[in-house]
Amino acid sequence: MKLNELVKVVKKKPKRVGRGTGSGHGRYSGRGIKGAKSRVGTHQHSGFEGGQMPLIRRIPKRGFTPVERKEFEIVNLKDINEKFNEGEVVNIETLKQKCLIKGKKDVKILGDGEIKKKLKFEIKNISKGARKKIEEAGGSIIAN
Repeated sequence: MKLNELVKVVKKKPKRVGRGTGSGHGRYSGRGIKGAKSRVGTHQHSGFEGGQMPLIRRIPKRGFTPVERKEFEIVNLKDINEKFNEGEVVNIETLKQKCLIKGKKDVKILGDGEIKKKLKFEIKNISKGARKKIEEAGGSIIAN
């Protein structure tokens, strides 16, 4: 781009309302005659649809959302079997090092897949199926 190629940007003038009928925005200043939007200082909430039943009230509500819901990062036994060696300790720190979890949430071990190595588990949330498979493989569970 060169200096001779620059074009002056024309800035649009703001609409000046209420400055007489000749301006095109006189008398009612573009607001119409009556109604809520013609008044000064009126505000309609974000879901207002002109008196029609709002969408949020038309949709059926179902279920219940618990306030203190616990969210777990899920790790399956098949992933642990692939990443860990015999006799290692499985806890939150080692799971992060092996890139099986990423956040700071609680961890839950589920019993999907097989485990064939003796491992020490230092995690408190382990499903019944996973617990059974770990004990059958000769591993131990130390609840924190």
